[in-house]
Amino acid sequence: MKHYFTLTVEGTVVANPEESAAVETNIDVKPSTETNAAAGQQSQAQKSGSGWTMWIMLALIFGVMWFFMIRPQKKQQKELQKFRDSLKRGDKVVTIGGIFGTVAEIKENSVLIEVDNGVKIRVSKQALIKDFSESQQ
Repeated sequence: MKHYFTLTVEGTVVANPEESAAVETNIDVKPSTETNAAAGQQSQAQKSGSGWTMWIMLALIFGVMWFFMIRPQKKQQKELQKFRDSLKRGDKVVTIGGIFGTVAEIKENSVLIEVDNGVKIRVSKQALIKDFSESQQ
């Protein structure tokens, strides 16, 4: 079994070697309370604990980001796609460019919207962002 000792040296550093004889040095040796095996076990426990802690923290950060950022965005995209798929003639819509209109004709990938009396424009379904028929009733 190995024993560890703590060595404390007190003294003064002298630049001139001739003066070194006059310098007093106090050396204090105290036995350490830890043995080699105990010190090794303690350091291994600290290393493995800190590794697990890091991975747990990373998982928690990812979980929080998913819950507050990714999940709501996916939910909003699903609702928007559902809105675009359920379009029918007469629905009031707004394009991503801010043009208000009423749906006049629906094709597979495009929609003809009437923006004024007799003025119609064709836009992509992906350009429609809002349904105003619910909010005006």
